[in-house]
Formats: sequence, structure tokens, C-alpha cells
Amino acid sequence: MNPSVYTKRDVNYIIRAAEPEDAKELSEVRWKIDGETENLDRVQGVAHLNEHRFRQLIMDDSKKMCNLLMVAEADGKISGFSRCEGSSLQRLAHQAEFGVGVLQEYWGLGIGKNLLKESIAWAEAAGLKKMTLKVLQTNEKAIKLYESCGFEVEGILKNDKFLSDGKYYHTVVMGRIWP
Repeated sequence: MNPSVYTKRDVNYIIRAAEPEDAKELSEVRWKIDGETENLDRVQGVAHLNEHRFRQLIMDDSKKMCNLLMVAEADGKISGFSRCEGSSLQRLAHQAEFGVGVLQEYWGLGIGKNLLKESIAWAEAAGLKKMTLKVLQTNEKAIKLYESCGFEVEGILKNDKFLSDGKYYHTVVMGRIWP
């Protein structure tokens, strides 16, 4: 993928494919993001990818036509990332699952939205027919974003997440299909 440049509120950022050299910073960014919000699956430190594991993921993804790991870079540092993960199984090879994370200090700049749009463009160009994602039911802003990009609710995973307030929450499963 070719890098794309965006500007919002006088902040310039680039969205590009992740490179092995990004591994250390990606590990640190994901660690921080996991501690900034409960909208994601992980609690900070759980299922952490260290620099070595991120480097391996980046190299593995770069070899697979059905995977894409992208980073957003603002102010010379990684401010967010997204990943599309496809399947090598023949019956599932037409689709990829999307996930995204943006550092809280960069919220409101359209980074998540543009990572999503770049992922959709990549998926279409790669000949995929479907993208899926999961989002916490209370993350209404993200749900509206996904709907504005053509995603539809496909189902609800009831009491799927247990959060720090001691309550269970549903996960919304969404998909976008191309003809």
C-alpha cells in the first residue's frame, strides 16, 4: 500500500503499512492503548505483544495477501494502528476481520476513520468480499462510524465482556459485504 497523508486541526499524519522497524514502538503504543479504554478486548498487559512478537507479526502479515497491518504516524511517532486478518481456509478466504486502536491523545483527528477507509480500500483491491469487526455495545461513536462506512449489525454476543464496573456488556458483530 502507498502511504496516505491526512490533516485535521493542524495535525498531519501518515497512514502506511507497518514495517519491522515499527515493532518496538507498536508494542509500546498497544500497551498504552490497552490501558486507556475498555472498548478493546484486552486489559493492559494481558496478551501483550513484545517487540519480538510484533516484529514477527509484521513480517508474517507482509507475506500474506489476506492480512494487513497499518500504522498512523503523527508528530513522528505512531499514534494508532489497524489490522485486517484474513484466513487461509478456502471457505473463509473471501473475508477479513478488522481491528483498530488509536492513542487517546489523538482521538478526534479521524485517524481511526481513515485507518478503516484505507483497510476497506485494501480489502476491495485484494478481491475480498467481506470485512467483519466486533465492537462494544456502549461504543456508540464507533458503531456510527462503522455504519457510515457501510457496515451492518450482523448479531449481538450477549454478556460477552466483563468490565471494571463489575457489569457484563454485549458485543456487536458487524460486517460489510461487497457484491
